[in-house]
Amino acid sequence: MNRINQLFERKKENILSIYFTAGYPGLNSTIDIAEALEKAGADFLEIGIPYSDPLADGPVIQNSSLKSIENGMTLKVLFEQLKDLRKRVSIPVLLMGYVNPILQYGVEKFCASCKEVGIDGLIAPDLPMYEYEELYINCFRGSNLSNVFLITPQTSEERIRKIDELTNGFIYLLSSSSTTGKDVSLSDVTENYFSRIKAMQLKNPTMIGFGISDNKSFSKATEYANGAIVGTAFVKLLGEDNYMERIPEFVSSLKGKQEFA
Repeated sequence: MNRINQLFERKKENILSIYFTAGYPGLNSTIDIAEALEKAGADFLEIGIPYSDPLADGPVIQNSSLKSIENGMTLKVLFEQLKDLRKRVSIPVLLMGYVNPILQYGVEKFCASCKEVGIDGLIAPDLPMYEYEELYINCFRGSNLSNVFLITPQTSEERIRKIDELTNGFIYLLSSSSTTGKDVSLSDVTENYFSRIKAMQLKNPTMIGFGISDNKSFSKATEYANGAIVGTAFVKLLGEDNYMERIPEFVSSLKGKQEFA
């Protein structure tokens, strides 16, 4: 079992994951932010690989990605930085990004680099399931790297069952089919979707993302899944001057332990 499996074995509910973009706000801020998030109580992290055309991302994460690229962040630079990751961070860490930079880097080389620095999984929203299954699954599993699939409200039950078969970490439930940064809608449609997935009794844990920004949305999501993922709200915080000082307060507010202003 990698660290993701160990986490879900140990903790079944109210799991908090935080997303942030590598190389933002500063080129060398990635490991410092990761360490601060673990100390503040995040259960696992998703480090975004910046990309010039991030179609699924809202303006906040798009801006962080473009700023990161301007700062000089590349996959090669990121893996150099991550060589010190496991000296300072013990919780699971995944990379999240679009498939094109990974293909340019080389998938086998990418998997090997992840194993070398202690990365536990990948979330690549535009990696086709059949390509993963036909071309890359052995590379991923040989590097003890979980590939995380995404489910939307439109995903068929047949595809969800197939994803559940192929998954060896957790399944990412998008709260909607919109871009990141939209508030999670607590409409009957959304809750019916969450309830439908929960009733399927999938063998893998589930995490809900897109629109989780405060304790109210985090608590609602964790009624239906093992936990929730916060991205845009945290990336907004990273745009402030005193962001490192405010990380503990931010994480505590998500968990309902104090207010965040």
